Amino acid sequence: MTWTLPEPMPGTPDVVGGGRYVAIMGIYLVSVAAQDWSRPGEDGYGDVATALNTELERRGLPPYEPRQAAREALGWFEEKVSPSMDGFVALCRTQLTDVELSALLDWSVLVPFALEEQIVLPVGTAYTGEETAVAGAPQVLALAERLAGAVGLPVDAIPAGENLALSLWFLQGGAKQTTRVRSRPWAEDRDAAFYVALYLRAAQYSLRHGCPMTYA
Repeated sequence: MTWTLPEPMPGTPDVVGGGRYVAIMGIYLVSVAAQDWSRPGEDGYGDVATALNTELERRGLPPYEPRQAAREALGWFEEKVSPSMDGFVALCRTQLTDVELSALLDWSVLVPFALEEQIVLPVGTAYTGEETAVAGAPQVLALAERLAGAVGLPVDAIPAGENLALSLWFLQGGAKQTTRVRSRPWAEDRDAAFYVALYLRAAQYSLRHGCPMTYA
């Protein structure tokens, strides 16, 4: 299975070209507020939420509703997907199996509970085409933690929680300053390190606040 980011808007370049994984300018990985998760139509994710609960019920699992903490959380998660992914995908292929690589990357909605396998729903959003692939944050977090350990990512030095915190840290000097005192394999390819941190922080945020994550 190959991974693609959500379907780009008309006029934007293809996500995957020539067998390479490519980031699209203007795509963000964001948290979904509870009111948006339940709102039907193009302005929300109500159709995805309904389809997901239908599939969970079919599998004998409880329905998913964002917990109260997610409704009260201040701010939101937002990071721009723009650096080259070539080094990151190469790293994944040395550390993960093909199945694990798909589990880490081949989703368009991340939910804050475990799933034995990804669920493909027959509904889409503005960025996912006609289907939506749903993955569980615990599985994504475990894989991201493995990658972080493999490259010695200084997780404690990387900011979390604020909008664009990762992007600013990697692009505006924070990462460069950290390499002076904590030079490890992660510093050799900071674009790859960015994506390790991105999936790590996104999964952590989803679990901490009980909210879905998606591309927008």
